Amino acid sequence: MSEEPRHSVYLRRIDPERNMNRFYEISVHLDLFGYHLVERRWGRLGRGGEGQRKIDEHPTEEAATEALELLARRKIKRGYEAC
Repeated sequence: MSEEPRHSVYLRRIDPERNMNRFYEISVHLDLFGYHLVERRWGRLGRGGEGQRKIDEHPTEEAATEALELLARRKIKRGYEAC
């Protein structure tokens, strides 16, 4: 993956009543073979580790950006807020 993401979204969901303190980060990177990667990281805020991670390949930057936007919209519908 490249050093800096081309696009990035960082979301949080904090609900003290439900003991919920989560983050969800989505970013688009270009790999060495020309594929655009959508990396998702998520987990509990305040933990020492990075949480979980998943990477999906897309043939174009537009396809990767659309995937990022779709994922972000879904998370916002579930109560996450952009930071």
